[in-house]
Amino acid sequence: MFAVIKVAGQQFRVQKDQTLFVPRVEGNSGDSVELGEVLMTDSDGKLSVGSSITAKVMVEIVAQVQGDKVIAYKQKRRKGFRKKHGHRTHYTKIKITSIA
Repeated sequence: MFAVIKVAGQQFRVQKDQTLFVPRVEGNSGDSVELGEVLMTDSDGKLSVGSSITAKVMVEIVAQVQGDKVIAYKQKRRKGFRKKHGHRTHYTKIKITSIA
């Protein structure tokens, strides 16, 4: 059985006991959270799409982590203009505990 869920505008295909990184979800390590929008489910070849979905996806927050550092650098030649900006995106490592 798998489900397609939407977290912070991104879609993920998930299965039970799968671990993945998603955009930051509020909570602490060890918390159990129900993820909101389920777009599609498949149970033994039977697809459910749209308003006929009644499934809920329960996840456990494993950790709050940061991604790799990304540096944005801009420069205009012969003008003395240089701008350097770096950031690290926040992610949440989650484990799918149940799809019901």
